[in-house]
Amino acid sequence: MSFINRETSWLEFNQRVLEQCYRTELPLLERVKFLAISASNLDEFFQVRVGSLHLMRSTGTRRRGISGLTPSQQLVNIRKRAIRMIEDQYTLLNDQLIPAMTENGITLLKTEELTPNQLEILAQRFQQSISPLLTPLAYSEDSLAPSLPALSIILACELLTEDTDEARTVLIPVPDQIPRFIHLHSGDDQNREYLIAVEDVIPLFVADFFPDEKLSSTLPFRITRNGDIAVQEEDAIDLAGEMEEVLAARETSSTVRLEYPVKGSAKLKTIIRQMLGTESAETYPTAGPLALTDFIKIAFSPGYDNLRDDPWEPQAPASIESGESIFDTLAERDIILNHPYESFEPVLRFIEEASADTDTIAIKQVLYRTAADSRIIKALIRAAQNGKQVTVLVELKARFDEARNLMRAEELQRAGVQIVYGVKGLKTHAKIALVIRNEDGQLKRYVHLGTGNYNESTSRLYTDISYLTSRSAYGADASLFFNAVTGRSKLTKFSKLVPAPTHMKPRLLELIAAEGKRAKAGEPASITAKINSLQDKEIIEALYQASADGVEIRINVRGICCLKTAKQKNGRKEARNIRVISVIDRYLEHARIFSFHHGGSPLVFISSADWMTRNLDKRVELMIPIEDKASRRRLLNILDTAFKDNSNAYEILPDGSSKMIERKKGVKRFRMQEHLQQQAQKLANARAHERSTTFEPHTPSN
Repeated sequence: MSFINRETSWLEFNQRVLEQCYRTELPLLERVKFLAISASNLDEFFQVRVGSLHLMRSTGTRRRGISGLTPSQQLVNIRKRAIRMIEDQYTLLNDQLIPAMTENGITLLKTEELTPNQLEILAQRFQQSISPLLTPLAYSEDSLAPSLPALSIILACELLTEDTDEARTVLIPVPDQIPRFIHLHSGDDQNREYLIAVEDVIPLFVADFFPDEKLSSTLPFRITRNGDIAVQEEDAIDLAGEMEEVLAARETSSTVRLEYPVKGSAKLKTIIRQMLGTESAETYPTAGPLALTDFIKIAFSPGYDNLRDDPWEPQAPASIESGESIFDTLAERDIILNHPYESFEPVLRFIEEASADTDTIAIKQVLYRTAADSRIIKALIRAAQNGKQVTVLVELKARFDEARNLMRAEELQRAGVQIVYGVKGLKTHAKIALVIRNEDGQLKRYVHLGTGNYNESTSRLYTDISYLTSRSAYGADASLFFNAVTGRSKLTKFSKLVPAPTHMKPRLLELIAAEGKRAKAGEPASITAKINSLQDKEIIEALYQASADGVEIRINVRGICCLKTAKQKNGRKEARNIRVISVIDRYLEHARIFSFHHGGSPLVFISSADWMTRNLDKRVELMIPIEDKASRRRLLNILDTAFKDNSNAYEILPDGSSKMIERKKGVKRFRMQEHLQQQAQKLANARAHERSTTFEPHTPSN
């Protein structure tokens, strides 16, 4: 069996993101946005994946991944591919995006282009808003290196004493509170905006910090630290306290990437490398401004709406009456929501209504990532203050959200919420909320199950599925789930929900094998899956076998795909009966939906888990069978739309690279996300029309 390397596959995904910048039919600031996203993705990749490989190499391990490469070999390959990607980023920025921005009224200035008036304005701003926040840090070879922030611009300055010309080095980190780009306006042209990077402004005025010394040269640089530092749970008595130590350790962990401009002081470059102990393999010179991720601030700056996509507003779900209690609706029917085409509001209402509802006696929920100003958190606090029993599992080990989750957990606990800090040895990634009501002396359960986080901010940017139901079997399983994760019991006896790490992988392998048996018996057999990542070796091998048995397999994957779509046989390529496509569009594809033909009666699931070993073996996840016929039809339709896309879809090739799917001559243009948005609008409009033409009388109350 052969597999694509996980890291190489991820880099190819990020290349697909970057390639959106080449699409001149997209509005300019959308292209700038995709450049910033590709840079942000690369930052996290170096923190986590490269950081992990550095740790493995430092311990001397030569353990090979499923593609057969050691950590050292993977790091060599990553560097080669990352350098090509970085070159593409700066070629796009310098040759296409900056000229196009200038043409459209947004000019990124260099210091030599500043007018006397602009220099005067910048001098005032430096004194008022920048200088007070800067803290120079002296450095010499015989002293300890100062603590420097990761992923921030840092300015290295070489200073010479006026009398002896003796040189010394000072480092000036640029705090996050200072805007990366300073906005200037020209009196001559009110329609043109001028921007200058803060690292170009500081050298113009920072000499005032150092009287009797001359500023000889400056060099901006940026470091990425290893973010793959985990808490040692087996030894942790106080998990929250241990997590705080992990966050502190991350701030001073080893450097895995050093960035500075190609042009600049060779002496300062040498000093910085020696100070950080970085090797040439960890150094990435750039052909333009550092931290391309900050260009997202330009992409979203006020004005210039003509340079952005027209907004797509989330639609009110046609299945929910606006004035009706969410619980009354769920008592009659299940609800399936396709975010962000359909609003996340019903999910928020589910918790908010329960928090104030006199019949609700208990709320239980898992929180992995939440919004900065979270309505969910506020509703849970109100629920506790209203005397309801509220239990929340807050996953402290959600990478890069640990600090926020610590604060959230403390806030909830102060309000009287029963808090659980995840499960020892596993991350709890399941998306589940349970509301228990007392209805006429009988307890009734209502459940929300989903593929995405309880985060109203990202719910407008990520595609996800929500399923709400009052089916008793799902409610009973939800109770068993919470009993297991809060009471140390086992994830067993579930009648509907399929949990990981105990049951999900065996169930998936069973479903895949069942399709293979049908295909071998000459029956129609197919598997269609929409996932973010496909890496688990056992799942991939099962798919290979099912394909060999004759099963038609279609996979819509956003990112990592270690499965090869073709294999070698007798010196020639033999195509597997597996098609893998990836859709990159304005929303981040995040929903997980699986369908198995099952002899013509499809088994359809949504899930919080991807087909990765970490999800299936090392996390608490849920796979949810969707038995409601209308909901199942909607999910099957969503699955099919991805494979019709001929505008924003890529074919994943056998070597792991991608090729954009071109629309064949005479074939109508089809764009999956646009189609789903239009579909949601049509359903909402039809429901609004029905309401406007239907008279409903007020009747006396009982």
